[in-house]
Formats: sequence, structure tokens, C-alpha cells
Amino acid sequence: MFEEIYSRAKEFKRKYPSTIAWRLKAHSKVIAEHMENGEEIKYVFAGQKNDSIFDIITTYVVVVTDRRIILGEKRLFFGYFLISITSDMFNDVTIKQGLLWGRCVMDSLRENVVISNLSKAAASEVEANITKHVIMAKEKMPSGINKKAAGENINISTNEE
Repeated sequence: MFEEIYSRAKEFKRKYPSTIAWRLKAHSKVIAEHMENGEEIKYVFAGQKNDSIFDIITTYVVVVTDRRIILGEKRLFFGYFLISITSDMFNDVTIKQGLLWGRCVMDSLRENVVISNLSKAAASEVEANITKHVIMAKEKMPSGINKKAAGENINISTNEE
């Protein structure tokens, strides 16, 4: 699993060299440790997890799977950070482009995750892949969960005599 994540992260970086991302191998290992059996990798990219173009030391590797979005960062000396956003917790994705780089904002029920310093050319590819795979994952969910999230599963009973 690690080799696939790492090779796809390197491929993304080669395709979009102006994206700022460091230590892809270490970050990929963190995500590989937390992948579940049978989980299929759909898309991998890397960028800085922050809202500032000047902060370039918080590289995260982002893996979109058939079940969730996983973000991982290996800290420099010890430990790591891992964020997992399941498809039922995911709301939407927003792309913002500046003069030099783009920014991807993933909105979940708990927080907004911002991946910045992406190549401007990469931003549209990132958005398209996240949207496509999250929609596919939501379609696989049991219909009761989708209806509940949409507010359609509310039963109101009245006692009429």
C-alpha cells in the first residue's frame, strides 16, 4: 500500500512541479499505516495544510479512497498527524486560485481543511477527483443515511382522534 501511495504522490509532484510539498515518503508511510484492508486508492495529491502561502513546512499527503479522504503528515522529530474524513461527514470542496498557487478547501461537518500552495494547473484536477470519488462513495451508502443527512428521514406523528 505504501509503495502505491508514495509513487502516486511523486507522480503528482512531477506533473505539477510548482506545488510546494516536501518529505512525501515519510508522509505516505503515515497514511499507509492507517489504510484498511480492501480500501481502494482513487487519487493522491500533496500540498501545505494551512491557509497561508508563506507557511511551507506543513506538507500533507492526501489520499482519496473509495471510503474516505485521509490526510497525513509525519512530524519532523516524533509522531504524526492524521485526519480522516468519511463520505458522510464531507460537505463540499472549494478551489481558490491566487497569482501563483491554488488552494483547496474541503468542508466537512467538523472543520474546513485547507490545502494550499497547489500548482494552479493542479487545482481543477484535485477538485474534479475529490468530487467524483466522494459522490461515488455517497451513492454506495445505505439510503437511510443519505436521507437522514438531507433531513428526509424525520417522522412526525400526530394523534388525531
